[in-house]
Amino acid sequence: MDILRRSLLSAALALLAAGPARAEPQATITVASTTSTEQSGLFKHLLPRFTAKTGIGVKVVALGTGQALDVGRRGDADVVFVHDKAAEEAFVAEGAGVRRQEVMYNDFVVVGPKADPAGAKGQDVTAAFTRIAAAKAPFVSRGDRSGTHAAELRYWKASGIEPGTGRDDWYKEIGQGMGPALNTASAMNAYLLSDRGTWLSFKNRGDLAVLVQGDRRLFNQYGVMLVNPAKHPQVKVKEGQAFIDWLVSAEGQQAIADYKIDGEQLFFPNAEAVGKP
Repeated sequence: MDILRRSLLSAALALLAAGPARAEPQATITVASTTSTEQSGLFKHLLPRFTAKTGIGVKVVALGTGQALDVGRRGDADVVFVHDKAAEEAFVAEGAGVRRQEVMYNDFVVVGPKADPAGAKGQDVTAAFTRIAAAKAPFVSRGDRSGTHAAELRYWKASGIEPGTGRDDWYKEIGQGMGPALNTASAMNAYLLSDRGTWLSFKNRGDLAVLVQGDRRLFNQYGVMLVNPAKHPQVKVKEGQAFIDWLVSAEGQQAIADYKIDGEQLFFPNAEAVGKP
């Protein structure tokens, strides 16, 4: 019996020494978002801060923007946080989401081989795309209905080049997120369009470098919406709105601004109305 008591006492003392157990989240919401917010590392920076403040856990489903919006349309997420303004506004207009709010922005960049065989380098994205197509230089497209893919298609259209025609083998659609697209481009020494945040966090750059930046058309805005509970009663309205409110609050906006890699800021907060922390 003495041995048992000593064992129990030792176990109790060990628990006390370890300190209080970490509290489990009181509730968990699902956020359908983009691969850029996930693969840039932003969520790893933001979500622990949000959970520590509110007790609400967050499960992220990282997809291309089009797919993330579809997840919201099915009611399989509580919040959608993406970056294709036209598609987001359509999502709200059709009643799938409740009020779009702007959260932050960064920009797209065209990356490619440092030697730049197509002569794409500069500040004009459509001129760069025209030169890449003329040279039939390898180009990797996400091809996944993401916000980045939608932007890429806009730039091809503005260049007078129809997607999927006359590209032969130089244009490669992979149907994957930003990280895999960057890995593919690195392996092929190819051009591609990337969001700056994922590029800055990407380590496997090979011989790639940023060649085109600074064009105002490369602006990349992110927005957030609650999935409409009138269509999907299972939506966790209180918790989902708490996440949105935190993102656009002074505290959330500062947390976004504070996320940097090697001293360089990846996202710039620009919520329409900054609330109280």
